[in-house]
Amino acid sequence: MKRYCFALDLKRDDKLIQDYVDHHKKVWPEVLESIKKSGIEDMQIYRFHNRLFMIMEVDATFSFEKKEKMDFTNTVVQQWEMLMWTYQQSIPTAKPGEKWVLMEKIFQL
Repeated sequence: MKRYCFALDLKRDDKLIQDYVDHHKKVWPEVLESIKKSGIEDMQIYRFHNRLFMIMEVDATFSFEKKEKMDFTNTVVQQWEMLMWTYQQSIPTAKPGEKWVLMEKIFQL
């Protein structure tokens, strides 16, 4: 099993932040199914104010390329991503159009 960690910001608006949190209490079933089919075994998102931190644990079948292809061809996932982008904003230093930014592990006990 491999773990990836990502960061992303939400727009600084209390109503939008709460809407985003509420959406994640009832993620669309098709989105959950797509996540699982891509080889992601566990996914967690944590929030501090408008900063998000996501942990993904994946199996040996997972690849970013495979996930990207699956998402691109899934209209429901595309609708979810468009909806989520209304609440999200790139973190400083992200590349143009980049959402979740892969973080570098710098310590492990």
